[in-house]
Amino acid sequence: MIPAERPAAPVSHDLTTDEYARFCDFFYQKTGISFNEKKAYFVKRRLQERMGARAATSFRDYFSMLRFDLNGVELQQLVNLLTVNETYFLREDYQFDALVDGILPEIARDRRPGSTIRIWSMPCSTGEEPYSIAIHILEKWRQSDDYAIEISGSDIDSAVLAQARKGRYSERSLHRVSPQLRRKYFRPLGADFQICDELRESIDFFSINIVDRVAMSGMRAVDVAFCRNLLIYFDDTSRREAVELLYESMAPGGFICLGHSESMSRMSSLFLPRKIAGTIVHQKPLRP
Repeated sequence: MIPAERPAAPVSHDLTTDEYARFCDFFYQKTGISFNEKKAYFVKRRLQERMGARAATSFRDYFSMLRFDLNGVELQQLVNLLTVNETYFLREDYQFDALVDGILPEIARDRRPGSTIRIWSMPCSTGEEPYSIAIHILEKWRQSDDYAIEISGSDIDSAVLAQARKGRYSERSLHRVSPQLRRKYFRPLGADFQICDELRESIDFFSINIVDRVAMSGMRAVDVAFCRNLLIYFDDTSRREAVELLYESMAPGGFICLGHSESMSRMSSLFLPRKIAGTIVHQKPLRP
């Protein structure tokens, strides 16, 4: 049994090279996320925080606790600490323009009105991206009422998913949102802003690791996936595995939008590059 958590106490134990390597290997096996040498100081400090919170007197004690935590609670705490979740509304909105100007019209040409179009945001962090997608579609795609658009957001960080479901944001998160859109989709809540209930309740948020083959088997027929700045956390092996699982989850002809510094051609040949509305996206072929 894991002891009750207490306020983090300073831990002076400095991880040895072997201890750090053992942890990184364990974390990689569980999440597919790898850390380079530049991240070593950051990772070690976070590990020491958790060792202090669990009153572990040594890395050996803590690592044993971590490995035999059958519920995965402690691993989730580490995931929450070691993943970066900086985001804001309408970030890199040129891809949202490509979505409404090119991608959705192309999908709609082959679908009857009333059909479902599935859009998946990963990692969704605190929800700004999937909410931005919804707002952009409502504001700029004339056919938005003609189709059943399902938008979902996923992350491996349970803390940010809880925030996403609440839909409460600071001024910093909304710095690119116009006054008109703020009035339409948000209401003031103290010093923050609460997204409108209709929009908040329309998006499904869930936890999934995209290198988990069993979990990913439940993701099918996705038409558009926003996978921005996620694959950069993986090494070549787990990155290829993630792309293969994403390929299986996409509908034939489905589109993936990556981060501006990412290139699918360096990872896999499964998806074909397309230039739509001036933006490079990647498409699953209609036929294998």
